[in-house]
Amino acid sequence: MSIVTQRWSPGAAPAGAAAGAELTAAPVAPAATEPAGAAPPADAAPVTPPADPHLTPHTAAEARLNLGFPPDFGWGAATSAYQVEGAAKDDGRGESIWDTFSRAPGRTHGGDTGDVAADHYHRYPADLDLMRDIGLRSYRFSIAWPRVQPDGAGPVNQRGLDFYRRLVDGLQERGIAPMATLYHWDLPQVLQDTGGWENRDTAHRFADYARAVFDALGDRVPTWLTVNEPKTVVQNGYIIGHHAPGRQDTDAAYLVAHHLQLAHGLAVRQLRDTGSDSRIGPALNLHPCYPADDSAATAAATRLYDGYENRLYLDPIFTGSYPADVLADLGPDSRLVRGIRDGDLEVISSPVDLLAVQYYTPIYVTAAGGTERRWPTSVAAWQQIFPDGMYDILTRVTRDYGPVPITVTENGLPTPDALAADDTVDDAGRVSFLRDHLAAVHRAIAAGVPLESYHVWSLMDNFEWEQGYAQRWGLIYVDYPTQRRVLKRSAHWYRQVIADNAI
Repeated sequence: MSIVTQRWSPGAAPAGAAAGAELTAAPVAPAATEPAGAAPPADAAPVTPPADPHLTPHTAAEARLNLGFPPDFGWGAATSAYQVEGAAKDDGRGESIWDTFSRAPGRTHGGDTGDVAADHYHRYPADLDLMRDIGLRSYRFSIAWPRVQPDGAGPVNQRGLDFYRRLVDGLQERGIAPMATLYHWDLPQVLQDTGGWENRDTAHRFADYARAVFDALGDRVPTWLTVNEPKTVVQNGYIIGHHAPGRQDTDAAYLVAHHLQLAHGLAVRQLRDTGSDSRIGPALNLHPCYPADDSAATAAATRLYDGYENRLYLDPIFTGSYPADVLADLGPDSRLVRGIRDGDLEVISSPVDLLAVQYYTPIYVTAAGGTERRWPTSVAAWQQIFPDGMYDILTRVTRDYGPVPITVTENGLPTPDALAADDTVDDAGRVSFLRDHLAAVHRAIAAGVPLESYHVWSLMDNFEWEQGYAQRWGLIYVDYPTQRRVLKRSAHWYRQVIADNAI
């Protein structure tokens, strides 16, 4: 999950979107998704009208598009450990920075924490059955570092590892491919106490943790992701400060960016060293940046903004260098520039097998380097609903960095979901959002993007970071007082999409 920030102005929000505002998404006309007269691909799956009564379209925006996907396309959904697992003190789990942050007064909506979350740690067998019932072919989850190494180093906690072994085995038994993320923001608090990601040694501790997980789970996990959204850690954790660890220090933020990238590269090398046939790559939230007008000044500002939003994370991994314009803007005395050591970029650019892309919103940049809102927002005020941005970012990555295999590991929105008297949740807005973004995905595949799979964010409602439980992003409604699960309209719709392999 990502929140758009202005890199040089801690606490700033996108123009027109007040921080913390809750706006309901307005209807959006579907973007053009195929060239006029375009025929479906030869391998398009046959499309049949939905038989499920949950799927009766409410609006024309939900109508079927008759777009088939490749036969082996991986339909999935995603979660992260701190957001769903709960069991914060069970079976030897250590404290994470999100435990500390969420328990500090005023840090999260209503003082909410992830202590219980969706109780997935105890309820995972039933949750796996729901995944199977929806028809998921892939499940992207994260492993909690403090559950595996409570102190961030040293011997592993076998009980913690055993949970993930049971989870992976349960997925495989149900025919669902596991896709595991090593780091989704829950740094062991012990490591934060010694400097966290500002401390270069944390990257090496991460490599040790990654090796312990690789040795334990081996080839049971066919796809590994290293670090989830390093940009969000940088921007929200160290510039704005509304994510753990809650810092507001721009110079420290970009040193953190370097150490997160180094951790990624070290983890890639650890997997290679095991001789595993599993694949590995980073998970980056990428925001297409557009100029707000046609002036030369705006074009220059947009280029630099894109450097901070996208190229700062893509270039080191795929070209072995940081973008020169960003380094010049930071200056030679910045902690990032001074923190780069000989060999670091060689490690960071260790060859990867795939790129995980997470898309939520576009950014429109002004000549002054600020941002404007151009499209309706979701309940999350930072999120502008613009499906064409998905096409633009996917084709841009392939054009600029070559045909690396891509998986979309997060795409979704929060909607004002409520459980009706008939025990249903009618989130038609989410259905329309997913349909339009999947149309953009289909268009990108037709344009030559080597996209292998797509994961909805999120499988179920969960702890949404500083928003606590105020936002619902899931296909599955979680009634938190009882932990009862209810498939939303979108889950029924997605099940039909998977069955048809088409939208």
